[in-house]
Amino acid sequence: MIEYLWKAAFLFYSQTSTEAEAWVSKRLQLMLEGKSSSVAPGMGRSATLPKFTPQEPKPVDTCAKYLLNNAKYLKYDDYLKAGFPMATGVIEGACRHLIKDRMDITGAR
Repeated sequence: MIEYLWKAAFLFYSQTSTEAEAWVSKRLQLMLEGKSSSVAPGMGRSATLPKFTPQEPKPVDTCAKYLLNNAKYLKYDDYLKAGFPMATGVIEGACRHLIKDRMDITGAR
């Protein structure tokens, strides 16, 4: 999910700017507070500014669609209150592949 936010941020700011970092941090904070569904509409409105070509807002649209489609799973405030660990998709993917690599050899149990 965070990779979608970063791609969306780069529509508004350069990849090396502190503004992009602040933009992503603000949205992540809102998501951790359980406000995932309120992040998407604001992003969508910002991407409709006349200065963008029709193709440029695609990363923002993708991010907003992800947030709206997965809103029922993005209850980070509840997860944090319950003490569940948080991980990124990259970490989860790496763990999955590491386990598969280790367990997919002959004789592994």
